[in-house]
Amino acid sequence: MSEQQHADDHGDIVYPSAIPFVLAHLACFGALWSGVSATSLWLAFGLYWLRMFAVTGGYHRYFSHRTYKTSRVGQFVLALLAQSTAQKSVIWWASKHRHHHRFSDTEHDVHSPVLTSFFYSHVGWIFSNGHDRCDTSTVTDLTRFPELAFLHRFELLPAAGLALICFAIDGWSGLFVGFFWSTVAVYHGTFCINSLAHVHGDKDYVTGDESRNNWWLAIITMGEGWHNNHHAYQYSVRQGFRWWQWDPTYYLILGLSKLRLVWDLRAPPQAVVERSQALPPRVIERSAERLAASVPVERIVQAFRDAYASAPGLPELHLPELHLPTLTLPEFREALAAMQARAGERLHAVQAQAQDAFAHWHMPSREQLAEKAAAMFVKTPSLDAIAARAHDLLIETVHARLTGTAATAKA
Repeated sequence: MSEQQHADDHGDIVYPSAIPFVLAHLACFGALWSGVSATSLWLAFGLYWLRMFAVTGGYHRYFSHRTYKTSRVGQFVLALLAQSTAQKSVIWWASKHRHHHRFSDTEHDVHSPVLTSFFYSHVGWIFSNGHDRCDTSTVTDLTRFPELAFLHRFELLPAAGLALICFAIDGWSGLFVGFFWSTVAVYHGTFCINSLAHVHGDKDYVTGDESRNNWWLAIITMGEGWHNNHHAYQYSVRQGFRWWQWDPTYYLILGLSKLRLVWDLRAPPQAVVERSQALPPRVIERSAERLAASVPVERIVQAFRDAYASAPGLPELHLPELHLPTLTLPEFREALAAMQARAGERLHAVQAQAQDAFAHWHMPSREQLAEKAAAMFVKTPSLDAIAARAHDLLIETVHARLTGTAATAKA
């Protein structure tokens, strides 16, 4: 993604598709005119939980991650229920969510609160220029069904149908309270996972991003608050990995499986749950980038420049006089290895003074990075791999800054 495209995607949020969203919020005030009946309140309460399940069990766990299977009829019913929330089509929703997992909390993430803002990650991204469309190449497993393609084309049809049903049940109160109150509540319950579950909560797993577990979000979203668990293994039908992690969406899907309406429920591998499995390369890379970014690179670069200015060559360390702008990466690695190998040895007065200068330039060793990783991340067999990769990233970045070349790392 180019810088211009990235700027466009995170720019103007005044987009025509935002109008129905704003009108839905304004319609909630219609209750001041229609009144609030007991029937409409029960309707709003029931529709909130039914449609929250449609989001969590439909949009998310079925269409986005395929964590269980159902019949074609069951799939269509799930799609109808999901789109009755007016959160666009299941094809659009799944495409954007799969993109989120691929680039979670990176510059390409569609709704990272870490890199943007609460408002943008909560709702603004949906209406930014470019997000009205989706990459259908990432959801070919869904686009092959003509009925889902039809719902993609007429994405608000299920929501409009439900609104008419609510009006038929309890008149204007049924519409304003039963339909619009529950719709807006489901909106913000869902969006809280994007905006809050990457900021507030605990991390039980190393995932390479800022996903968190949050118990109160799990309550209002029927189990989606165990977001760090989900990012640790996105293909699990169960997001509450522990017995005490409340996950009503899973309980309902499990109940449906007993009725043989769904099947092939995918569970997280025990090694993932117990954190005994090595992390995927992509997670190691992202975690190493975070670890390397915690080291003050500019201070290292300046200290190295100051130290090397006083001793550009150290013969007894087998370091010839080097010209920093043309210092190659292999030469830089050799210099680092020589300095670290002789760091504690006594040299004659001139060289000892130079060695002391190099000793205070703060480039951490792999062992020191491993200790820092142990403090930064939860237990994982991949801590040494993260530290080793972070060390390489630091060397590449410091070398790039010293020589003025393009950086090859994100430290």
